[in-house]
Amino acid sequence: MRHAPERPAVNPRPALLTMLQSQHLDPGYAAAAQSGGHRHRPRTWLAIAGLLVGAVLGVGVVQAVSRAPDTNVVRAGLASDVRAARDTQQRLAQQESALAEQAKRARTAALAGNAEGRAALATLDQLSAFAGASRVSGPGVVVTLTDSSAPNRSPGRKTQGGGTVLDRDLQQVVNSLWAAGAEAVAVGGVRLDPLSTIRQAGGAMLVNSQPIAGPYTVTALGNATALETGFVNSDAYRTLTAVAKAYGIGFAVVTNEKLQLSAAMPADLRFAVPEGPR
Repeated sequence: MRHAPERPAVNPRPALLTMLQSQHLDPGYAAAAQSGGHRHRPRTWLAIAGLLVGAVLGVGVVQAVSRAPDTNVVRAGLASDVRAARDTQQRLAQQESALAEQAKRARTAALAGNAEGRAALATLDQLSAFAGASRVSGPGVVVTLTDSSAPNRSPGRKTQGGGTVLDRDLQQVVNSLWAAGAEAVAVGGVRLDPLSTIRQAGGAMLVNSQPIAGPYTVTALGNATALETGFVNSDAYRTLTAVAKAYGIGFAVVTNEKLQLSAAMPADLRFAVPEGPR
């Protein structure tokens, strides 16, 4: 009698999908989870780590609190040093101005005795005025720019201060006044010379590296009528008029017959070459 061959079993083991659905943990993880000796070890390490972090934070807080008085003392000391340095600078500037006046009087006394000397004095006075090395007085105009207290209404200028006066605004005013015939110019009371700079550093406006505060005044000496006419007809005047209208910046131009500007700080002498025989 012939027996039919036995058919091989299909899928004698559970399929992979069936194992994944029925066995959620790897056998090794399951054995570790059932082990009683290591059941509380992760919690223990977490507790120790939490205690260490808390201790470190506590030490940091204690040190910050203990150092606070020292920080205040250091800050007060630095502020005192800054005030002392500023006072010293002002005193030295006054002494320098007084010595410059003495030198000018001595030069005048030595050269005013003849026509050639008087011509040399006139040339020196003119060059000193152009270089900002001497005190000058006379008629002129005063341009005043004031920061706006209103909120900014346009994103174009917001990234650079909104309704605040920028260094480029003062630069445009100064350049236009020079072009209109100004003989001497000061910004915020700081006299300009051929090497002067006007720039912003953070929120501070610096003229020759000296901070000035608003409202910002640009004083120019010369023919008051010519200066006013030349400035009003300049591109800077039209630009600042539009800026004042758009952002609420104060902008005013007035003439004055009695203006006075102090001398600029002398520049450091970098090199000198003796003049040869004539």
